[in-house]
Amino acid sequence: MPQPQITLLHHTPLEVCSHAIRTCWDSHDKSDQGGEKDRELINRVGNIFKHSSTLEHLHYTFFIQGISRACLQELARHRMASYSVKSSRYTLAELKRADISTLDSASQFIKLTDNDKVNQASLKALQNLQELLLDSSTTNDIAKYAMPECYLTELTWSINARSLQNFLSLRSDKRALWEIQELAHAIYNALPVEHRYLFEKCMGESSI
Repeated sequence: MPQPQITLLHHTPLEVCSHAIRTCWDSHDKSDQGGEKDRELINRVGNIFKHSSTLEHLHYTFFIQGISRACLQELARHRMASYSVKSSRYTLAELKRADISTLDSASQFIKLTDNDKVNQASLKALQNLQELLLDSSTTNDIAKYAMPECYLTELTWSINARSLQNFLSLRSDKRALWEIQELAHAIYNALPVEHRYLFEKCMGESSI
């Protein structure tokens, strides 16, 4: 099964966070401009001493592709983030003339699982949706109510480091939905290498 595709579009430099921390103690003269001293300071204050509001100065923006609407619902429970999601109202036209006669051809539109019965039911639901879209009397606004939960979507997602730690702690855990486990690990791997040390302890043991 294809993994979600994650593109990091933008991130805040670490020195912005260390600058914010040093503002509290007026210790800007001790900064090494985002070097090891500043990196250690961010970890010590934000993670060890739990003054985690300082981590909110770090922001990340990701382009997330290839997750299901079911996974999107799970993701949307993390409220301290910004979401711009592909509109089903304007983009369902791509399904109208597509070949979705087999699971292989339909996989461009739906997230497949390791359960064949579920996959076959998803394929049938997708084909039913296509029939509705080909009926000129049914608008996209109405047809989308028949979209299966497995329908693939994409979004631009922005989140601060404090909220991202919470997301990764909950969603990389083996008890989380398997698809959002995939997403959590893919997001962690998309982080800048120099930022990952802030999130290492958030990553749980995955079941996938």
